[in-house]
Amino acid sequence: MFDFGPDMVFRIPAMLIALTVHEYAHARMAVTLGDDTPRIAGRLTLNPIAHLDPVGLIMLWIARIGWAKPVPVNPYNLRNGRNGMLMVSLAGPATNLVTALIALILVSILERFNVSNDYVQNILTLTYVYNLMFAVFNMIPIPPLDGAKIVSTLLPSQQAYSFERIAPYSIFILIGLMYIGLIGKIIYPIVGFIDVIFSSIVSFII
Repeated sequence: MFDFGPDMVFRIPAMLIALTVHEYAHARMAVTLGDDTPRIAGRLTLNPIAHLDPVGLIMLWIARIGWAKPVPVNPYNLRNGRNGMLMVSLAGPATNLVTALIALILVSILERFNVSNDYVQNILTLTYVYNLMFAVFNMIPIPPLDGAKIVSTLLPSQQAYSFERIAPYSIFILIGLMYIGLIGKIIYPIVGFIDVIFSSIVSFII
């Protein structure tokens, strides 16, 4: 999901943007729905430092797959009960998609008006790519990804509890799926499909 190379000067800002808007969206939605836990924990911020997880960064280096600190949310404080938790879980991927679309629009505007700035264009292009990948990757139904939280909110309580028991092994499952290439086979076709849709939208409006 994340490659290291000479273009790190572009990749790091793009990755931080995708990570930060994702976690901020979770925090903002939780606070909006009545749970002040993210604000108290200092997570209602667009400062990427507040969202970085040291272990997640190490895994990004070792396994090319990492994560941010999960936003603490007390589901009992949320309005609408389990539906509130569903909205919190969806907020991150949804915001990544919106951010990706904005980045693509900005890239298209720069190209349309022949504004040459390689640094900005490279960051915006990678911001587009990483936000698409964040949105799709986080919808995989393996804890602690958002897809797993969404599945848990949709399952009956007993089945949800059984499903959540795989959480201690989730990182090993993810790394294993990454190693055999299954993660890529899952997310890249979906990312490509969304890219076609977004590119068509931007071509229409610009």
